[in-house]
Amino acid sequence: MSAKSSKQDRFVIIMAGGRGERFWPVSREKTPKQLITLLGGRSFLQQAVDRVLPVVPLENIYIITNAVQAPEVRRQLPKLPKENVVAEPVGRDTCAAVALGAAIVGAHSLTGVMAVLPADHVIPSAKQFQQVLNDAFDRAKQDPVIVTIGIPPTEPATGYGYIHVGETLAPVEGTKPSKTKLSKVLRFVEKPNEETAAAYLKSGDYLWNAGMFIWSVPTILAGLRVHCPELEEACQRWLKVAGTPRLDRVLAKEYPGIKKISVDFALLEKADNVVVADGGFAWDDLGAWTALARHLKPDAHGNCVVGDLVQVDSENNLVFDARTKNRSTITLVGITDSIIVQTDDSLLVAHKSQAQKIKNLVRQLTESKAHKKLV
Repeated sequence: MSAKSSKQDRFVIIMAGGRGERFWPVSREKTPKQLITLLGGRSFLQQAVDRVLPVVPLENIYIITNAVQAPEVRRQLPKLPKENVVAEPVGRDTCAAVALGAAIVGAHSLTGVMAVLPADHVIPSAKQFQQVLNDAFDRAKQDPVIVTIGIPPTEPATGYGYIHVGETLAPVEGTKPSKTKLSKVLRFVEKPNEETAAAYLKSGDYLWNAGMFIWSVPTILAGLRVHCPELEEACQRWLKVAGTPRLDRVLAKEYPGIKKISVDFALLEKADNVVVADGGFAWDDLGAWTALARHLKPDAHGNCVVGDLVQVDSENNLVFDARTKNRSTITLVGITDSIIVQTDDSLLVAHKSQAQKIKNLVRQLTESKAHKKLV
């Protein structure tokens, strides 16, 4: 099979429906984290599409989002066919989105191989990522396995799920060895406490679960049939109307009744055919404002700044001016370990230790008639 014909049977589903509340006030309901630009000149979604283009043809890339965000997704990706942006009527977590993606891919190719990827990750080393993705596509084509990409942990992080790695897989008979290490998955572990995470890191037997999955259409349908039969039946119905105007009508009718569950809980933790590809590339899921500092060069006082800052006795702050016009100087006196974010209509000031509570702030704004417009 030529490289070109091989690519034609590959598909990427990018899940881009999250709200990204932790990056308020830059992130809003219509322009959540994946649609904003924090690093470089392109949004996280645009970068996610750029990364996979050497691996998959543009017409085989689909974005699953929601009705509120779909117009901005299409605006940001003008070269993507309009019908490749699919809006869920309501959010039903990742398993429903996976089933919908399988229906879309299956309508094109019942033997197709699909990658399901998040829209909001930071992956500076694109070529290393593409090598791993290529090898994962090849394995999922050759073998009826579910491939997930695991990231070697660099710290005892408690905010990630972990993958317990088993024996290394041999190449499929008659094929060349993969450049990427592929191993049997023994189990998935939910976010551990710090002591357990430290033990995992020390053992060298665990990888971070990055939420990236690759499988063939027959493999994912078989997995859903065993572990989520209702979703497999729904997927088969959607497959018959995928690519036609009827899909939106069918989804509007059926989607609200779908059980809300993640693909990790519904399928991966139960399946016995899961393998992990060792993702030895730089990676960050950028879960909060504090994480952005890892990608910005601090000044002599530890302040990471996007904008114009003048400070006195202020250290280890993240200062981000999201205004593109009429920027003004931000001044600090005696402020330490804080997050300061300025937009055209709001200012956020938070202690770094309280960054996770920004979600609570957004909830409070949502419930206020006077401030709901800021969400």
